[in-house]
Amino acid sequence: MPIEQSRFQKYNPLGFIARQVVEGFITGLHKSPFHGFSVEFAEHRQYNTGESTKHIDWKLYARTDKLFVKRFEEETNLRCRFVLDNSASMYFPIKENISLENPNKITFSVYAIACLMYLLKKQRDAVGLSVFAEEVGLLTPARSSEAHHEYLLTLLENYLSGTFSATRSATHAARSLHLIAENTHKRSLVVLFSDMFDSSESDEVLFSALQHLKHNKHEVILFHVMDKNLEADFEFENRPYRFIDLESHEELKINPRLVRDEYVKGITGFNKELKLRCAGYHIDFVEADINRGFDQILLPFLIKRQKMN
Repeated sequence: MPIEQSRFQKYNPLGFIARQVVEGFITGLHKSPFHGFSVEFAEHRQYNTGESTKHIDWKLYARTDKLFVKRFEEETNLRCRFVLDNSASMYFPIKENISLENPNKITFSVYAIACLMYLLKKQRDAVGLSVFAEEVGLLTPARSSEAHHEYLLTLLENYLSGTFSATRSATHAARSLHLIAENTHKRSLVVLFSDMFDSSESDEVLFSALQHLKHNKHEVILFHVMDKNLEADFEFENRPYRFIDLESHEELKINPRLVRDEYVKGITGFNKELKLRCAGYHIDFVEADINRGFDQILLPFLIKRQKMN
């Protein structure tokens, strides 16, 4: 199923800028950890006899009678790593005629990644893609070339069309996120799309893995992808249903009204704790309810982010 890139043209006026220091290749849009003499003032350092007087802060000299040189932060191209949860639960809800107007979680996630890649390509930023389910199935380098962007789009289209559906299985998110964190070595922007369901680990182990993504001073954004009506609010009709676990394939026949209160209590507690942990780890948390529509999630996110830079 091809990704309709024409849908992204409305995003042309917007950019996707790193909010914290990143490490890149060449002069560009994003703050770099390397100091030079360009763009934005960072700090003062003492003047050394014999060096150029070009960047001496004469106003500070007038106040202190001491010579200090202005240091500036260069701006650089970004390394961005997208992390896609391709586990079976991301293919919920099961429906016919899936599209961007009628998505499941994987469709929303793939299109969101493709749209952000579209913006990064315009900025000449480097993009890498990691995909996980039971284990990490894909871990590409971050590159900015046209050929690399086309390669990643082809991969995303395969996930979108279900070409790789045979590999869908249980989620081992914690183990996968630890591995991805260990293999993302530069200061990068890491953008994760996941429902954060993990079939094998405790919540604490999962939160620890999420925190690990912040190591090496990465900036991290989590798009918490859910069908809020069904997965959070448990809005099913008052009649018997046959529920099938997409990962374990276990079946349960029950009237959802009998378990709704307990289920909602549990999932609400988990989501609240996830959001609190993200705040504590300085991870940007985005609630991505696929029922709201693609543009109603991504546009406000980008506009808000642009205003904060």
